[in-house]
Amino acid sequence: MRFLTKRRVVILVVAAVVGFVVGRLALRAVGNLLLGGTLLGGDFL
Repeated sequence: MRFLTKRRVVILVVAAVVGFVVGRLALRAVGNLLLGGTLLGGDFL
């Protein structure tokens, strides 16, 4: 029972970190689209 709870906590922490990173990337992508920039800092032309 103890192992199951610990495993669940680890999975929740990993999911939270992944969600945080994906959320920041999504906000950055939207901001870049609004400002007309490129996502990764490069130039298309």
